[in-house]
Amino acid sequence: MKYTCNYHLPNRLRPTFVMLIFFCISICAQHVPRQYVAQKITDRIQIDGEAKEVSWEKAEWSANFIDIEGQKSPRYRTRMKMLWDDTYLYFFAQMEEPHVWANLKKRDTVIFYNNDFEIFIDPDGDTHNYYEFEMNALNTVWDLFLTKPYRNRGKIIDSWDIQGLKTAVHIDGTINDSDDQDNGWGVEIAIPWKVLTEASASNEVPKNQFWRINFSRVNWDFDLKNGQYSRKKDGNGKFLPEYNWVWSPQGVINMHEPEHWGYVFFSVDGSDKFDIPKDDYLKWYLYVLARKLWTAEKENNAEIPELQETFEFEGRSITPVLNRYGNGWNVTIRSPFSNTILSVSEDGKFTKYDQ
Repeated sequence: MKYTCNYHLPNRLRPTFVMLIFFCISICAQHVPRQYVAQKITDRIQIDGEAKEVSWEKAEWSANFIDIEGQKSPRYRTRMKMLWDDTYLYFFAQMEEPHVWANLKKRDTVIFYNNDFEIFIDPDGDTHNYYEFEMNALNTVWDLFLTKPYRNRGKIIDSWDIQGLKTAVHIDGTINDSDDQDNGWGVEIAIPWKVLTEASASNEVPKNQFWRINFSRVNWDFDLKNGQYSRKKDGNGKFLPEYNWVWSPQGVINMHEPEHWGYVFFSVDGSDKFDIPKDDYLKWYLYVLARKLWTAEKENNAEIPELQETFEFEGRSITPVLNRYGNGWNVTIRSPFSNTILSVSEDGKFTKYDQ
């Protein structure tokens, strides 16, 4: 799909011309998130980490995970599948790994200090009130609820638990054994809809609808001492940075920008195709602008710059508008496709409404 951007520089605009050029590059180069169609099933899934049921065999694999910034291929392959029924949303992930190890055994500890698998779910796509789930090869889990992304100073509700959660791990090899080489590990997860829909606008199973979801795999270089695995440190005693491999690229080393997450469509009739709504392309542009405004606020002592730019999309000329009110602001676009107002506010919340 082709995008054309044209920017007009008003006299009062505070950011430099270079910053405006970067605006244009960022918008025109916006990465289209990945999509996956999850099929509804009627048979019973046993959560054992192996995913041998016929429904799993028929389910399509996702594209291989890629580095979080979307620029490099990971060292080891990771891929996932999804299914659903009226009670659960199911996940299965397969991870290549020659050394399967883990040592964290307490629930709700910081699981990504081990190699782990992570799920992020934003039911209504407003980037607020979303779920994060992590698990390691010992089947230790960390589930938490976030009211807003870290950038918007949200609360992290660590005591929140997924009631009725089912998880299992299958090791293709031997965990924590440095004397052999493993093939990898797989995780199988079932999350009840009654928990997931608590943060959804409709509180119903999203039949023939989509949610914003992403997956991450954290992988560490390791040291071995007396046969025990641990995260590797550099010569100054600091841990080496982890690898972040994701399903849908974030473009930045930060999973907590939900606007980049992928699209999962929950098919009822077996359809395997899904088109991202055109309004969502405009939504991505709004977040590009919002991120630049947040940066400008920090660099200009909380002063909000003037903003005026126009871009071409699907043959339409579209001009975002910066609205100031009280101590806040929002950036809006009137969609020529749905004739609704699309808005991202200063706290990052996306809203779509009629006017």
